[in-house]
Amino acid sequence: MFTGLVETMGEIVEIVDDPPGKLLRVRSSMVFSDAAIGDSICINGCCLTIVTLDGEVADFEAGQETLSRTNLGKLVAGDRVNLERSLAVGSRMGGHYVSGHVDTLGELIERTEDPPWANLRFRIPTQYASQVASKGSIAIDGISLTVVDADDDSFTVALIPHTLAMTTLGFRNVGDAVNLETDLLAKYVQRSLGLLSDDQIHDPKLNSDA
Repeated sequence: MFTGLVETMGEIVEIVDDPPGKLLRVRSSMVFSDAAIGDSICINGCCLTIVTLDGEVADFEAGQETLSRTNLGKLVAGDRVNLERSLAVGSRMGGHYVSGHVDTLGELIERTEDPPWANLRFRIPTQYASQVASKGSIAIDGISLTVVDADDDSFTVALIPHTLAMTTLGFRNVGDAVNLETDLLAKYVQRSLGLLSDDQIHDPKLNSDA
């Protein structure tokens, strides 16, 4: 489990073919300084496991499913990625609960600079749009953000200077793909409502204050 508070950006050192997936070699002096093989690290919002560790460079295995359904499959050597270590029990909880299980890819469709801030609009597949609400939480490339407004197929966020400087959203361009994870609570609410019949939803006994 993660918080969506990115600790630092790492660098992709190398992408190695490892059929049926790939091996991602990532450099970070900060995040890997006290890491160990088997630790979970959130990379652009994806929870991956350290399989080898050599100083400030760690290797992660990414399967075909991960590569095809997230933007990790588009990474090349030299790219920067958002990194966060897993949440320690008893730590202060900033951001919101992020599982590291990406729901879908979104697309940056509009970027409006308001120095030193920026306002970004992302397109989201309609089947996930119902899980995004104004003033709710969403993880974009592993970054916990508050939704400003949302419609049937897109939403906006406002980025403070710190987020722009410390995460990959600082240099994302229109057309770029981003990893999206909607709020866990929204998923459970939608699932629960989906299991209720129309009669149950409109039953006055279930909707009364008694």
